[in-house]
Amino acid sequence: MATTNEYIEYVCEQIKGVGEIRYKKMFGEFMVYVNDKPVIIVCDNVPFVKKLENIKDLMQNAETGYPYNGAKEHYVLDIDNSDFCKSVVIELEKVTSIPKSKKKK
Repeated sequence: MATTNEYIEYVCEQIKGVGEIRYKKMFGEFMVYVNDKPVIIVCDNVPFVKKLENIKDLMQNAETGYPYNGAKEHYVLDIDNSDFCKSVVIELEKVTSIPKSKKKK
């Protein structure tokens, strides 16, 4: 089951106010960007964030899972708790790089 447009809009609404938010459809699922940095991947209506050291304490009670086959284990973000999500996204945005654009040949 692919992520619905309604769900991705809900995810973005829940983190509103943490920076410039946009999303991009990728391989039938979505990547949510904050200030042009990829911070949340949403697959099958489940928001995932990378398991990074700077959010380890915040996410200590979070479920984990794999957003797609072959992916590393990620934390599942409790998107219904807006204030919590914002604090996690703010920390992730601090340590996430803007992806380098790929040059066309």
